Parts: sequence; C-alpha cells; structure tokens
Amino acid sequence: MDTLLHTPDGVRDVYGQECAERRKIQEDVMHQFRLFGYECIDTPSFEFFDVFNQPGGTVSSREMYKFFDRDNRTLVLRPDMTPAVARAAAKFFGDEDHAVRLCYAGSIFQNHYNYKGSMSEMVQTGVELIGDDSADADVEILLLTIQSLLASGLKEFQVEVGDVGFYRGLVEEAGLTPEEDLCLRTLIENKNSFGVEEFVDANITDPDLRRGFLKLPELFGGIETVQEAAELTKSREAQNAIRRLEKISRLIRIYGLSDYVSFDLGMLSMHDYYTGMIFRAYSYGTGDYIVQGGRYDRLLKQFGKDAPAVGFGITLNRLMAALRGQKIEIPTEPLAALVVYDGPGTEKAVELIRKLRSEGKRVASERFRPGETEQGYRAYAGRIGAEKLFMLAGSPDQRSGAETEGGEET
Repeated sequence: MDTLLHTPDGVRDVYGQECAERRKIQEDVMHQFRLFGYECIDTPSFEFFDVFNQPGGTVSSREMYKFFDRDNRTLVLRPDMTPAVARAAAKFFGDEDHAVRLCYAGSIFQNHYNYKGSMSEMVQTGVELIGDDSADADVEILLLTIQSLLASGLKEFQVEVGDVGFYRGLVEEAGLTPEEDLCLRTLIENKNSFGVEEFVDANITDPDLRRGFLKLPELFGGIETVQEAAELTKSREAQNAIRRLEKISRLIRIYGLSDYVSFDLGMLSMHDYYTGMIFRAYSYGTGDYIVQGGRYDRLLKQFGKDAPAVGFGITLNRLMAALRGQKIEIPTEPLAALVVYDGPGTEKAVELIRKLRSEGKRVASERFRPGETEQGYRAYAGRIGAEKLFMLAGSPDQRSGAETEGGEET
C-alpha cells in the first residue's frame, strides 16, 4: 500500500500554498499575454509521435514518453509545446495571411532518465507569434518576456539574445561537416574555450575564420560586442545576423528596457530548431534558464503552412525557484474564514457565508462535529490557513457568545 502513495521518479504532487502560488504566477503571466493581444490555445497532453519526431526537433526520441493506441500507432506525452502549437496553427489558421498570436499554459514531459534530480514534468506558459518575420516581431517577443517576468514579481533578471545565423555563417564559410558542426557547437555552448581552441587548431586553417571561431565564446555583452564581431567574417548570413541584432537593440532602447537585455553570439542550440534570433532569460536562485525562445521560420512548413514564427516558453517551476530564492513574496488570496455551525446556528451561518462570499472572500464551512472543542477548531483553522474562525455551533459554552456577537472571531 505504501508504494501507492508515492509518485514515479521525475514527477511530484504540488498542493497547498505552493500550488496557489504557481497558479497566481501563471494567471499574472497569462494576463500579460492577453494584454499583448494573444489568444489562448490548449493542445492535447499526448499527440502522434511524428509531430515531435521532425528534423530539427528540440527533444530526442529517447527522451520522449511513448505508448501505443488501440490501432498500434505510436503516441507520446507532449515533450515540447511549440511543435504542438505549430501543428494546431497550421490546422486552424492555414489560410490566414496576417499574424496569428497564440498563448498557452500546460505541462511538458521529458524522460530525463540520466539526469538525476531533473523533473520529468515541467509546467510551461508561453506564446507563439506566427506570420511575421520582422525584427519588430522579435522585439515584441522580447518585450513580452520582460513584462511577464516583471509581472511575476521578479526584478533581477537578464535576457541574453543571440542569433544562430552568425554561427551558421561561420560554419558555412569554413566548410565544416555536420559532425564537425555538432562537435564545435557543443564546445561553444558549454563555453569550453580550451576545447574550441583544440578543435580550431585541428580543423580550420584560414586565419580570419580561426580568429572568428576562437572569439565566439567571448562575444557577449552590450551591442558594441556584436558590432565588433562584424569584422570577424565576410559571410553574408553572419553579417545579416549582426544587422538584425543591431535593429533589435535600437527598438529595445526606444522602449527603455535595454538594462534587461544583453547579447551573446556564442549562444547556440543543440538542435536545428531555431533559424534566427535566439534568447534565454536567467536570474538568481535557479541554476538554469527561466525562459527560452527564438525564431523558427521553418517549423510550420512541416505541417503544411509555410510561415515564419517566433516565440518563447517560461518554465514556471524555475521561475518559482528564482522567486523563492530571492525571497520575493507571491501574493495569493487567503482563506478569509472558517465557519462552523450546527442546527440552531445554520440560518445565521448561511447568511454570514453568503455575505462574505458576495464580497469576494474565500470561506470554508463545516457542520459542527459533536465532541469537538473550539480549541480543536482553532487548531484546524490554523492548519488550513483561515484568518478567522466563526463558531455558530456547539453548546453555549463552546460558542463563547457566538450567537449574541454574530460569530466568534479568532
């Protein structure tokens, strides 16, 4: 029987104050999404395997939870929200030639079997802006990221922005094979300067390209760093990436949010998922990024809608860890009262309960249990977080004058 009380590895129950806080953060963030004109969408918790097993997917097959339907088709628990939203957008907005703005909240499931302590179920909320390939759309996504984190109560965070086009331009210019590209990308993503140097020494002879790759792990900071990188390559794709980031920086400055944004040309992805701008948001109190997003202009084409897109996802588990680590209070609606009543006090209890709830206050009620004491109910009220206890039940001495006072408050 004890085994039935436990959850499998990688998942856990969330209840009480923690659950209330997570729901509050989710509501506040979703409110920001709606302010920017995004419409809600819910996709199924499980889908066909092929929705996520596409070239450039974000999750490898072995990290998906797979099972079969009665027709023996392979299904998976949703490991990533973006492909699911992209599939739905292609289905329901296939003929729309203007921008489509969608937002979501839900769980994703990834089988991190070899990462001890990693959660297999994470709650995400995010947005997808489909049909706009402009730098203005990129900036809208960055602004919404910043506003969402501020709305959650977080103040100390940084959004690091890069563009995968810069690195891809260097790779194309150097003529690296896909295997060499993957090896180098891993070294750069891990900020392994020594490993990058060894790889460059062994595989790249052009002095200008050597210098460009060696500088990649150091190319982070203000927009000046990005502008300096323009001298490292003649690649058209890399130069286009730099000009795009410069435009993004100018627009961010107009909105007065430059303090929250820095640039990192060494930021890459281990998957060919992103096609342009890529970004992550970090803060104190958590060892991993809170937000990840970017531009993915080829993904929807796999579902029959050839449209550019950009978006992001906030991992609420990590956002909550950051808020708690920084001791930022998450305001939740308290339980205003516990009303205890019996037969003679029922009418007065109902009147009181209706009054409090009409005022928007949370109220729990319970018929008096014979033999229970007011002290016992006070302890119970404390356990459930009730701010007040109204005793409209029990013998006259147990009520402590509740009938004449309109309810005993503690």
